[in-house]
Amino acid sequence: MNKTIKTAPYADQKPGTSGLRKRVPVFMKENYVENFVQSIFDSLEGFAGKTLVIGGDGRYYNDVVIQKAIRIASANGFGAVLVGQGGLLSTPAASHVIRHHHAFGGLILSASHNPGGPDGDFGIKYNVGNGGPAPEKITDAVYARSKVIDRYLTVDEPDVDLSRIGTHHCAGMVVEVIDPVADYAALMQTLFDFPKLKELFASGFCMRFDAMHAITGPYAHRILEDMLGAPKGTVINGTPSPDFGGGHPDPNLVYAKDLYDLLMSADGPDFGAASDGDGDRNLIIGKGRFVTPSDSLALLAANAHLAPGYAKGIAGIARSMPTSAAADRVAEKLGIEMHETPTGWKFFGNLLDAGRVTICGEESAGTGSNHVREKDGLWAVLLWLNILAVRGESVDAIVRAHWATYGRNYYTRHDYDEVDTTAANGLMDALRARLGTSASFNVGGYETAYADDFTYHDPIDGSVSAKQGIRIGFKDGSRIVFRLSGTGTVGATLRVYLERYEPPNGHHDLDTQAALAPLIAAAEQIAGISDRTGRSAPSVIT
Repeated sequence: MNKTIKTAPYADQKPGTSGLRKRVPVFMKENYVENFVQSIFDSLEGFAGKTLVIGGDGRYYNDVVIQKAIRIASANGFGAVLVGQGGLLSTPAASHVIRHHHAFGGLILSASHNPGGPDGDFGIKYNVGNGGPAPEKITDAVYARSKVIDRYLTVDEPDVDLSRIGTHHCAGMVVEVIDPVADYAALMQTLFDFPKLKELFASGFCMRFDAMHAITGPYAHRILEDMLGAPKGTVINGTPSPDFGGGHPDPNLVYAKDLYDLLMSADGPDFGAASDGDGDRNLIIGKGRFVTPSDSLALLAANAHLAPGYAKGIAGIARSMPTSAAADRVAEKLGIEMHETPTGWKFFGNLLDAGRVTICGEESAGTGSNHVREKDGLWAVLLWLNILAVRGESVDAIVRAHWATYGRNYYTRHDYDEVDTTAANGLMDALRARLGTSASFNVGGYETAYADDFTYHDPIDGSVSAKQGIRIGFKDGSRIVFRLSGTGTVGATLRVYLERYEPPNGHHDLDTQAALAPLIAAAEQIAGISDRTGRSAPSVIT
């Protein structure tokens, strides 16, 4: 029986770049989840009788929220819900399920790379029918509705048994519990040369994949070990845990240091990789060679034709504005389109749907292609494996050959986590004010070529996204970007991106932080980071 429950709005339900993210205790407030889910449905039209996909990364509180969402979906008139067994679906797999089953849209329950557990983070994101994150016109409508909502709809039904694959019901709505891996694994077989990859592992090729106690564990076990024949034990930390084993499921050199140390050791494996909480990010490390996310995007684009799914070439490349220009040089050489967008995978959706680009990437360890409308960690790993299998070279050799052809973009990101929000906004406002009076930042011997607050004009739908980060480019090709991140849950995260270009015949083996030291000093001089934030050093350097 449908029930209408009175409620009162919360003022803090504004979605960020990837949905609404807060600490678990916030989501546990009375009607907090119900308000937001109902606000999503109140902002949509035409879903009566249609299919909704629901899944998450298995983090703490996922099981409770999925049952709430199923009941609200039933009361609001959805005809069916597809949900992964145990409530599990990686973000890229959810995108594929939406597309493959022609669903109306989907709810993805995750806070991505953020920690989990009772005091950890939680998130809810709505994806539209193309499988990608909802565009700003929808998220803006959801936020507007959340500020005035006074009721939500639900049904008085028991929990659905999500442990059993098959057909269930919730007040007349069909609930289909599906194998979370099957559809995704079938898609990967259409893109990559699985027989060639089986030969690679049969030849003695050794890799280690760290699933970080998160969602990619079941996918990696099934694909790498069961389908491709990688030895058991190739996948570590492969069982999803509500608190990610007490760790931080962000595949970077801080939280995956053990993997990095293993690959840098004399007897380490040939290849190492990791993915994050919801499976959309990746870390790539070869024996003795860490590959930065920006370089990985460029290398994957330059070599994509070696995989069957991209054998005819790629239409174009898109990267987020803070991502290094390494991919731009590949696009120029291939004679294909290159697009610079704001941070947030939703900005790639229109370009992908229009066939303008094939491969996309962000410096924050996210890469993907037109096979889904999300970044995809395991996809990147499989494409790397396909490239290694065809070229028969090490990761280090492939990276060095790439730099010898295109040059190297020395690149780093400095994160200042949980900065006082007022202080962080004050820093950005001061920079914007300086842009309004003078675009010249001649410091430390660097002469400004341009300085702006990045505004994106979508070439497909004409939409405009302003205030996406401050770019300062210098005449030698160096660049500094200042941006506040939308993926944290406490305070503000200030991200500072720094890069300089070294030509093909230049020095490619410098220490990255040493190579960028003059730019790091210039960024401090320009923005006054330590004075404004009270931080003498970044929280994380990647």
